[in-house]
Amino acid sequence: MANKFNQKLKILLILNDLLENSDEDNPIDAEHLILHLKNKGIESERKSIYRDISILQEYGYDIIKTRSPKSGYYIGNRDFQVAEIRLLCDAIQAANFITPKKTKELLDKIYKLVSKAQAQKIKNQVYVDNRPKCSNERIYIIIDLLDRAIQSGHQVKIVYRKRKIGDKNKVEYEEKTHYISPYALVWSDDHYYLICNNRTHTNIMITRVDRIKSAEIISDAAVSFSAVSEYRNYFDTADFVNKHFSMFAGEPARVELICDNSIIEQILDRFGERVSILKNGEDKFKITAEMSVSDGLVSWIMQFGKNIKVKSPPELKKMLLERVDEIKEQYVI
Repeated sequence: MANKFNQKLKILLILNDLLENSDEDNPIDAEHLILHLKNKGIESERKSIYRDISILQEYGYDIIKTRSPKSGYYIGNRDFQVAEIRLLCDAIQAANFITPKKTKELLDKIYKLVSKAQAQKIKNQVYVDNRPKCSNERIYIIIDLLDRAIQSGHQVKIVYRKRKIGDKNKVEYEEKTHYISPYALVWSDDHYYLICNNRTHTNIMITRVDRIKSAEIISDAAVSFSAVSEYRNYFDTADFVNKHFSMFAGEPARVELICDNSIIEQILDRFGERVSILKNGEDKFKITAEMSVSDGLVSWIMQFGKNIKVKSPPELKKMLLERVDEIKEQYVI
């Protein structure tokens, strides 16, 4: 009886062996598959192996037969190619909101999308720069809860914490409870952010998800984003992120910048090619865009030094001058 049951699993075991162990450089032959099945308690012969492979091919699996330099079969097209898996692995390694434990778990799952030999090559190529990783193991549970709250339109009670240097120079946490209406989750600058409204305020708040210690959906309906933002029919997450530099909240304004031609690539990388750009003399250009006037925008502009000059609005000019004065005070000789 057990042998009959095993025979029913035979074609699945063949498929699994091909997925795990075969690729263009490592085809596996009928003898390999017969031995693999024997180790699973299933007796088989070449003809049945060929028949099962034909069934898998007919079903849609791209199983390719090769004769040189080594005869056998291998899986051709997979859902993900090796280069795509490499990109996914690099992204997971780079994302510091993913904890070390979850990073390993995700990578192990992704490696199963290619053969073992291909996975080993990717492991040897993926560069790990030992950047700091999030230690909040509950972040995945919290992200799922926040997503459910967004879909259901409910408020969430969160405990938010920030670090500080306490007594004896030890890092400690300050915790505060907030009741928020969530609108969107965003991955930006290697962090996961929640775009929301604190019910004690009338504007948008941006919080780091990894700093949320706990979250609980409550019965109160969420405050509509149309009551606290410029958006009416739907919350335009892409537009919001494009306007808010380094995810700092601020008042939207029409910003005009005079830029040196030497930084055209950095400007287009940040705004895309759809932004309004006009020549401004032989060696400069003017960019006009809707942006959130915030400390994040000030920091972004300052990194370019004299290669960017703010033409408008006046409040942004004032913020830049104040930042410059604050920096100068730190270096008075």
